[in-house]
Formats: sequence, C-alpha cells, structure tokens
Amino acid sequence: MKKMCEQKSAKKLITRKKTGTSNIKKQYLKSNGSCNVTFRLPKEAAPDAQVVTIVGDFNNWNLTESQMKRLKNGAFKLTLKLSCDREYRFRYFIDGTRWENDWCADKYVPNTFGSDDSLVIL
Repeated sequence: MKKMCEQKSAKKLITRKKTGTSNIKKQYLKSNGSCNVTFRLPKEAAPDAQVVTIVGDFNNWNLTESQMKRLKNGAFKLTLKLSCDREYRFRYFIDGTRWENDWCADKYVPNTFGSDDSLVIL
C-alpha cells in the first residue's frame, strides 16, 4: 500500500499536495499547540465500504467513536484536532470486519497482532 504512494512521481506528489487529495492533511494551529488533521481513505482502498471509522491512540482504539464521512466520490474523510509534538498510531476499520492502513502514512510500526499500524507524526 505504501509502495503505491511511493511510486508516484515527485511531480505527481506535488500536484496531489496542491489539490488537497493526499491521504493526510495537517493544519497546525499556532494559538493552542494543536493540529487539525484530515484523514482521507480513497475509494480504491475500500470500494464497497458502507461505514469506515478511524481507530487509534487518539480515541483509545474505540471502534465506533470516529466515524468518517462518505464523500460523493466514494472516499471517506474525517478531521480531528490532535495535540502536536506526538506520534499517533492508527488504522481504518471498514464495515466492522476489515482493517486498512493509510497508504501514505508518515511511517508504519509493527503492532502486537502481527501486522503494522499507520503512524501520523505531528
């Protein structure tokens, strides 16, 4: 999955950032040391999904707390306000049955279940 993100040309990555279609968008807030982080799961990652939640350190791995909004194009999106100077493990939970990592996460780290978690670094 990360490989797909890395295979994009440098020019393509710059274009994606300019158009705001990258998977994770960070907007740092100077006033209180936090960051609005917008997570986006593209349609290609879960083409038939009905419900996607983002689950991670920021919500104590609660499977239902942070449900993402389905967009007209089939992608899912959610913005969370997170504290800066931290790293957060997370994954997407699709239709209550399947886990997916973020294809362009800042990093991947092994978890205790024999797979990897996505990492967002603020």
